[in-house]
Amino acid sequence: MFSGRWVRDYSRPLYEEEECPYIQPQLTCQEHGRPDKDYQHWRWQPHGCSIPSFNVTLMLETLRGKRMLYVGDSLNRGQYISMVCLLHRLIPENAKSIETFGSLSVFTAKDYNATIEFYWAPFLLESNADDAVVHRISDRVVRKGSINKHGKNWKGADIVVFNTYLWWMTGLEFNILQGSFEDEVKDIAVVSTEDAYRMGMKSMLRWVKKNMDPKKTRVFFTSMSPSHQKSIDWGGEPNENCYNETKIIKDPIYWGSDSRKSIMQVIGEVFRKTKVPITFLNITQLSSYRKDAHTSIYKKQWNPLTAEQLVNPVSYADCVHWCLPGLQDTWNELLFAKLFYP
Repeated sequence: MFSGRWVRDYSRPLYEEEECPYIQPQLTCQEHGRPDKDYQHWRWQPHGCSIPSFNVTLMLETLRGKRMLYVGDSLNRGQYISMVCLLHRLIPENAKSIETFGSLSVFTAKDYNATIEFYWAPFLLESNADDAVVHRISDRVVRKGSINKHGKNWKGADIVVFNTYLWWMTGLEFNILQGSFEDEVKDIAVVSTEDAYRMGMKSMLRWVKKNMDPKKTRVFFTSMSPSHQKSIDWGGEPNENCYNETKIIKDPIYWGSDSRKSIMQVIGEVFRKTKVPITFLNITQLSSYRKDAHTSIYKKQWNPLTAEQLVNPVSYADCVHWCLPGLQDTWNELLFAKLFYP
């Protein structure tokens, strides 16, 4: 299902940007002046099968009386908002609401007694980047064995979708705190990024094994979301990135330098060894073809742009996050397919 190609489809997008009030201003590309809509008209076509159409009624009925939870970083938040946008049209105006409580955002469908939620935990474990608003920290530290700090807020969910990747990518090494963040003298071990990530994955699986009943619940893990920071990767000019890119990458074996293969190997190795029932959503390769789908410069900017930036849009283009509607709707279509046709 994750091996295929993108085909033009003018019956898409599955919803319009302006009709979904829940998209954050960092992801509303049309509202922020993106001139084209080409990125909205692609459908993922696996080589050996077709993905079932996303059925809003079926999804809402399945969520009746249940709690669906996305846990991770801003890329997972994008996937959460995409799911809300896919579903909200069938819910009357006075029967839905969205609220934020610190790290937790909750979308409620009252008639269905259902919630779709997002919990900010970019490493899944406790870290110094856990504040849902203020988390731009260059010297990142993750505390070993601390998944319950956040995990206590995930208990009772019926469907959980985890992701974690980008925040680990600070270089070749990573800081792991052995004791507590309260300790005056902190015991910090520096390990390879791969070893740190492996520890995070194993903690997640242990938490799932202990807290999720496989007969009643479903757990998903979304693989790393690729970024497109270096256009030289796809044969473009040096010093360019996803800015002004409106075409997809056609090379079936394309793999960008921003997606670390060694991390994919860690995921593969940890998942192969585990007996914990968890469904892997391998969105990395199919998303790597989509250099056209990033928010680029078409988003709300947190800080006013400088004169230098305005002259050189490449310098502030966001080649990490994705416009909505867009690519992340496909991630949820794949999630839907795995949920109902495992």
